[in-house]
Amino acid sequence: MLNLFILIGFILTAVATFFIGWFVKDRLDRLRRASAQEEARRVIDEAQRTAENLKKEKLIEVRDDHLRLKTQLENDFEAKRADLTRLERAIRDKERLFVQKVETLEKRARELKQLDKELRDKSKRIETELAEVIRQKDTISKQLEEIAKMSQADAVNLLKAELVDRARVDAAETLREIRDRARLQANREAKEIIVQAIQRSAADHSAETTVTVVNINNEEVKGRIIGREGRNIRTFESATGVEVIVDDTPEAVTLSSFDPFRREVARIALEKLIADGRIHPARIEEVVKKSTKELEEKILQLGEQASMEAGVDSLHPELIRHLGILHYRTSYGQNVLKHSIEVARLTSLMSAELGLDGKLGARAGLLHDVGKSIDRSVEGTHTELGVELARRYKESKIVLNAIASHHDDVESSSLISCLVQAADAISGARPGARRDSLEGYIKRLETLEKIGAGFAGVAKCYALQAGREIRVMVEQDKLADKDAQMLAADIAKRIQQELEYPGQIKVTVIREFRAVEYAR
Repeated sequence: MLNLFILIGFILTAVATFFIGWFVKDRLDRLRRASAQEEARRVIDEAQRTAENLKKEKLIEVRDDHLRLKTQLENDFEAKRADLTRLERAIRDKERLFVQKVETLEKRARELKQLDKELRDKSKRIETELAEVIRQKDTISKQLEEIAKMSQADAVNLLKAELVDRARVDAAETLREIRDRARLQANREAKEIIVQAIQRSAADHSAETTVTVVNINNEEVKGRIIGREGRNIRTFESATGVEVIVDDTPEAVTLSSFDPFRREVARIALEKLIADGRIHPARIEEVVKKSTKELEEKILQLGEQASMEAGVDSLHPELIRHLGILHYRTSYGQNVLKHSIEVARLTSLMSAELGLDGKLGARAGLLHDVGKSIDRSVEGTHTELGVELARRYKESKIVLNAIASHHDDVESSSLISCLVQAADAISGARPGARRDSLEGYIKRLETLEKIGAGFAGVAKCYALQAGREIRVMVEQDKLADKDAQMLAADIAKRIQQELEYPGQIKVTVIREFRAVEYAR
């Protein structure tokens, strides 16, 4: 029974709790709805007020823009109206000027018409007077022909012949005077420049040789060089292309060859073989190959040293190699590399004296004989080969022309080319710089005298100063003074065409008149 009361009490408590919770929840929901509605009304009111404010602001902005645009349009309209007014005024001024110019032109047209009438009248009078003058001229010409007993054409031809003869004589005298003055001035300046360049460039001279002597320590080495039945010496000569002379000369072996490059390879190889002591065919071939390689390296060093001595930089490595090869080339006994360095120095100095590019002059002078480094089996002159070699390695046109023209094979196109010619002649003409064989020397002198004697009016001809000068004696009754200069130029031109020679040859023509009488 007690439990029943407890259960009923619990149920009643639960029911009461449920209704109280429901009531509280319903009350809270109503309060939240009322609060939300109030917030919604507040937000709507705020939005309406904001919209009204924005509307007012936009209306004010639109009104301001309208006023600003209206003011701007009014200003533009006033400016355009001012421009139109100014243009209208300018057009009225131009119209007024145009009317004035038209009136002026009409006035000038009337004046020109009057002048044209006067000129036609004067032309008629002049034509009448000219016809009268021509008639009188014909009358006078006929009278002169009757008096002179010579037609007008004959008189004109005679006058022309006299004028031509007089002009020829005057031209020859003027030419001689100009040449004398130019030669005197040019010789003076050229001598100063050349002397300064020579004084500042002192070069060694070398003599041509075809043999090289290799010193040995004892005579027993000669036997090892020859080898059993001459095998060693034959192998050595075959590998190097050089003749080995083993004779009675004490402590010396001679290497003979016209090729300096081969002779140098043979010298290096033989000295190595002697120092090593092992001399047999296989060893000889091995040492000759090594010596050839060493000489190639030495050639590069010689080329670099030459370019440094000449003051030339940025040369292509192949051109440097060809310069090194020139150390083993000779021309009339003169070492071609030393000759090229000397020409480079002389050209550089003379270029500087004349205000030209000294470095470009040195480059042209150093490379002028580079074609001589190419093997003789290649066809072509050393100038042609040198030009082709320099063009291949992108040398300038001035350098190419200097190489091509230093023997007058082509015409010089720059002063530097002319200076290279002069420096080449100076270097080759130094006393002792070159030497020629006796037979060639005598033949050149005979050819010089033969060329000089081959002209009309020449009595005697002599070659002097080792072929550096030729003196021509002419017959005074066959050649006049004015013809002597022409004869000297013709002989010089013939020598240039028919003879090859280092330096230059002076041609002197002598015409002498002698009057002889005896007192008895």
